[in-house]
Amino acid sequence: MPSFKIDLSSAVVFVATAPEPKMVNKKTGERAVDRETGADMSTVGLLVSDEGEGNLYQVTVPETGCPEGLAPGTPVKVLGLKARDWENEFNGQKRHGISFRAVAITPAV
Repeated sequence: MPSFKIDLSSAVVFVATAPEPKMVNKKTGERAVDRETGADMSTVGLLVSDEGEGNLYQVTVPETGCPEGLAPGTPVKVLGLKARDWENEFNGQKRHGISFRAVAITPAV
């Protein structure tokens, strides 16, 4: 499926929830990994405020692009943010949504 670049050049972005390991299977403890680099993946909650509107996004980031100490309230810059739609079926129920992924998140200076 295609992905779409998201322009955050005019947005203000803050960490809403600290990075947590992204799991493939919580029962077995299997971590999600980047298919290209093999890096473990994390999920970070970001509050994005732009043009008078604020939204909360759960963004997946490789641990190599997620520095230590990203705490809620920290202003950040997001590099290479993309959105992608998804759909799956589990136990006969169809689900769909939009996933967000970034190359890196860095503290704003």
